[in-house]
Amino acid sequence: MATPPHKHSTTTMADIRHEEHEDVLVRVQEWLGVVLDRSSAAYGNTGSTLGYATDTGMWVRIQWRPLDTMNGQAWTGAECASVLTGVAKPELQRSVRWQDDSRNVVWRAEEMSLVRSAVIAANGSITTPPTLNETWWATLRSSLTCLAEHATYRVGMPQVHLTRRIEEVFGDAVDTHVAQWRTAHADLHWGNLTAPGCVLLDWEDWGAAPRGYDAATLWGFSLGVPEIAERVLHEFRDDLATREGKLSRLMFCANVLRAHARSGKAMPFTEPARQVSTALIEELRS
Repeated sequence: MATPPHKHSTTTMADIRHEEHEDVLVRVQEWLGVVLDRSSAAYGNTGSTLGYATDTGMWVRIQWRPLDTMNGQAWTGAECASVLTGVAKPELQRSVRWQDDSRNVVWRAEEMSLVRSAVIAANGSITTPPTLNETWWATLRSSLTCLAEHATYRVGMPQVHLTRRIEEVFGDAVDTHVAQWRTAHADLHWGNLTAPGCVLLDWEDWGAAPRGYDAATLWGFSLGVPEIAERVLHEFRDDLATREGKLSRLMFCANVLRAHARSGKAMPFTEPARQVSTALIEELRS
C-alpha cells in the first residue's frame, strides 16, 4: 500500500538535513523493498542528497531537486554512468523517482553497490597526506584512462565556462581555446574518492571536458599538501603537461582566487593557487 503524500506548511525545501523527511524514507523502503539502516545516514554538503546502507548489503542514495530548476544532466548522471566500463565506481541496480507537490520538489532514489572504503576528505580538500598505496594510484589512473575514451554527448566543462572563469580573474592573459577534449568525471576531489579501495563517487556532472581536467581538479584540491599535489602531477604528467591540462589548472586557480576575493576566507589551497597561477600563465604564453 502506497504511503500518502506528507503535508507541509512550507511549499519548498531548502536543506534536507534540517527538514523532516521520514515519509520519503518510508516510500523508498516500500518501493525498493529494503530496510534503510538509519545509523548509516550520510548527508551531502549541499543538503540535497542523503544515503543509507540497506539490510540487503546495498546503498541507497536519495536526492531531491526543485521542480522549476531541475538540471537534467545532473539528475540522470548516475543512470547514464551505468554504461561506463573499466571505471571503479558504484554499480547502479535500479532507481525510482516521484513528484512531491507538497514540497514542490521531485525525488529520486538509486539503489547501488555498497562501497566499503571511506571517503578520503568529506570537504573535498586535504591538509594531511592520505594513505594511498600503489594499487590505489593504479586504479585511479586506469579509471580515468577508460573514462576519457568513452564517447558521450554529455558536457562536464564547457568552453564558455572555462573562458569566463579564467578571464574574470586573469583578464586576457592567455588564449583559453581548448582543442583536446576527453570524457571526465568533472567533479574529482577528495570528497568523491575513497580509500583504501579507490572508488569514484557522485556521477552527476560527468561529460566532455578539456584533456586533463579531472587530474587538474584533484591537483588543485591537493595544494594544501605539496607532496600529494606533486604526486598527482607525476601520475598524470602526460595530460597535465598539455595546453589543456595547464588551462584546467589555471581555471582551478581562478575559481579559488575568485572565491577568496568574494568571501575573504582562505582555504589550504588559496595561497598555493595564487603562486602557481603566475607560472601557469607564463607557460601558456610561451
